[in-house]
Amino acid sequence: MKFILQWLVVHPDFELHRDEFLHLDQADHLAWGYLSVPPFTSWNSLLIRWLGNTEFWVRFFPALYGALTIWVIWKLVGKLGGDLFAKSLSAVALLCSALIRLNILYQPNSVDILCWTLVFYFLVKLIRDQDPKNWYGIALSFAFGFLNKYSIAFLGLGLLLGILATPQRKLLISKQVLFAILIFILLISPNLLWQWKNGWPVLTHMDYLSRYQLANNSRIGFLMEQLLFFYPSLFIWIIGFGALAFSKKYRDYRLIPWTFVLTLALFTFFKAKAYYAIGLYPVIVAFGAFQLSEFIRNSSLFKQAIRQNLLRSALLILPIGLFVPAVPLIHPFYSPERVLNSPPAYSKLGLNRWEDGKEYPLPQDFADMLGWKEMATLVDEAFAQMPEKGRTMVICTNYGQAGAINFYTQTLGLKAFTMNADYLYWFDLEEPVDHLILVRSDFEKLTEEEINFFEEHRLIGKVNHPLAREKGTTVHYLRGAKIPVNPILEEEIREEKKMWEREEN
Repeated sequence: MKFILQWLVVHPDFELHRDEFLHLDQADHLAWGYLSVPPFTSWNSLLIRWLGNTEFWVRFFPALYGALTIWVIWKLVGKLGGDLFAKSLSAVALLCSALIRLNILYQPNSVDILCWTLVFYFLVKLIRDQDPKNWYGIALSFAFGFLNKYSIAFLGLGLLLGILATPQRKLLISKQVLFAILIFILLISPNLLWQWKNGWPVLTHMDYLSRYQLANNSRIGFLMEQLLFFYPSLFIWIIGFGALAFSKKYRDYRLIPWTFVLTLALFTFFKAKAYYAIGLYPVIVAFGAFQLSEFIRNSSLFKQAIRQNLLRSALLILPIGLFVPAVPLIHPFYSPERVLNSPPAYSKLGLNRWEDGKEYPLPQDFADMLGWKEMATLVDEAFAQMPEKGRTMVICTNYGQAGAINFYTQTLGLKAFTMNADYLYWFDLEEPVDHLILVRSDFEKLTEEEINFFEEHRLIGKVNHPLAREKGTTVHYLRGAKIPVNPILEEEIREEKKMWEREEN
């Protein structure tokens, strides 16, 4: 059902997302780190490349990680002693949640939630079985989570504070804890070494996020959005959190609600994006489903089997019934033509407010999934008009443009570059550049000085899709450089790198 739903909620007219293109191009430049993300996604991208590099496989892996998250929770409920109903209820709760939206996109988020869920899975096993060897599972989950997305560090801090705040601090008194820490450090050390050698670009990326992407976030908005992620199964989550926080039966697991609250507080303080905290919820849902199952089985109100079965059926159907009406609004379900002719009520839910704080016809993620094929076609057209003699380079304004052209181009061997994000380190300037194809966002105009550097200039066209975030992006043909282009590009690259690399002095 997870795989089926992931395909059903995306209309075929939507293309890949701008962030996905960057991750896919990392397969050609394997390293232990990148400017914005750790290396795990690049390994996955290499696998996608081996499988054919098609949209099917790009959408397959987020769905797979989402399905694995449900499977881990299914196993966790089983560890607690839950029956088939409890397992099914937890699975339905995760299926009818924000995970559907998140698992649409090939980004680190899907693996991030899986790793957070695995941390809690081994934590529950550690408490339940009192087996210190589960620290190794926690360490591995944190290590792969860290190599996938740095935000898992917030969970690590929240978990440490949660353990210290409860009697379960005794779990730290074990030689396995020390070995687990050493394993964690050993696994992440190549990435830390890469960061050190490259001037800690992660710090620059975090500063960029806080200034431009998180600046319009509010702490109240962050907390309010938490209610939406699992709203169809909110009753399960409330029961689970209440049981963990107040029931004597679960006093050994009290550190889980402490970890939840403390990690959420850290995210709130730093005005993080709301979805960063989604990984905290599956374990709470697992306990809620188990507690509900136990209540139905042991309550005197439901001694008759028929009453039990009716209630169980109702509880399984309720999340589905609450989730289905929202599906067309929170996913790219409608065709762009349908959105233009009969706009859905995105604004009523605040879904069409972008990171710049303004409202648009489509949610930002959806607008980032349109116009790319049109852009690549224009670049192919420009390339076909270039003379065979001399080298032609394609340079774009941002990583979305460069990655989309590289993915959708029909021209064999064509590679687009940009001085944005990781592409900054991927320029190939060993051979002189004779001709340029420039892809410029609508706010970045081509100057007369740039045009005069070449013998001929043509405007090939621009992206016209009315709903695309890249609407107005232009493609320029520049033939026959009058001056050496490579030194100019090299100087621009050096200046741009200074913004990312923090010198030790």
